[in-house]
Amino acid sequence: MGERAGLPQAVGFVGLGRMGTPMVRRLAAAGVGVRGYDAAPRPELSPVVTQVEKAPLVAEGVPVVVLMLPDSDVVDAVVHGAGLLDALAPGTVLVDMGSSEPLRTRALAEQVAARGAVLVDAPVSGGVSGATEGTMTIMVGGPEDAVATLVPLFGVLGRMRHVGPVGAGHALKALNNLMSAAHLLASSEALLAGQRFGLDPAAMLEAVNGSSGRSGSTENKWPNFVLPGTFDSGFALGLMLKDIRIALGLAEATGAPSA
Repeated sequence: MGERAGLPQAVGFVGLGRMGTPMVRRLAAAGVGVRGYDAAPRPELSPVVTQVEKAPLVAEGVPVVVLMLPDSDVVDAVVHGAGLLDALAPGTVLVDMGSSEPLRTRALAEQVAARGAVLVDAPVSGGVSGATEGTMTIMVGGPEDAVATLVPLFGVLGRMRHVGPVGAGHALKALNNLMSAAHLLASSEALLAGQRFGLDPAAMLEAVNGSSGRSGSTENKWPNFVLPGTFDSGFALGLMLKDIRIALGLAEATGAPSA
């Protein structure tokens, strides 16, 4: 077992990018062995990750395989195109921690179940800083028994919220980012109007954050990334747009009204 009770001795991990890298560092620091794969080898991770040459090899001898990939198309390319699905042993828990499409997640769960394995979706919010500090919010969808086995692992990475059956995590992540994008757009328009009127943006934010107009954008994104002019929150605009489209597609599929 790892250094914390309930942690597996080893996990497989596909996707060693901006988010995956700090996540596997945290797992290794907690005593979990990591078998990792990325399309671009990461030599800097050699001290903490056993990197393999093909994605299916991460599944050898591990009870859990984590995917930290950008979207459902890449997940499909790894699971089906690269052959990871066929490499899953019965009882393996496959955890999709990227921002995938919930309806495609449910379809994939059926295919994984046919192998005798289980799919859990567990997308995250908190960005690179949250991944580094272990403070991400992890929105989990999946069966209770499978999720229960992952609680110690998720505890190393952040704060877990089990929000429903498989697909629920990906649905909530997309809806959360739809709201986040709406807040950012509205606050940007309001602050620009105020600035053109002659108001100081920093003073506006101080007042708004003590008032009913506050949001994650006014409390975090504007003071930390916009006003300094760095725009380095760690979350690309293209990924935000992808999540907005997923959320609007979900609204359309469920018949919910949306703009």
